[in-house]
Amino acid sequence: MLNLKEILLDISRAIVDHPDDVVVAEQEEENEVTLTLSVHADDMGMVIGRHGRIAKAIRSVMKAAAGSCGKKVNVEIKD
Repeated sequence: MLNLKEILLDISRAIVDHPDDVVVAEQEEENEVTLTLSVHADDMGMVIGRHGRIAKAIRSVMKAAAGSCGKKVNVEIKD
């Protein structure tokens, strides 16, 4: 079984300048998981990307990972 929270942490820590400030909160209800990502204020642009491209890519990877577990995932990026 994949740990979706750890996958999001690994992806996020790889692209930011302050990896120690990355925090993921997990909320699970039946087959749906909501992950809330918090990063250092200086790293917000790196996580979102131009026109939201990196955020969209992160969400796509997480949905693919969750699909293999038979779950749905929502990734929210906290300002």
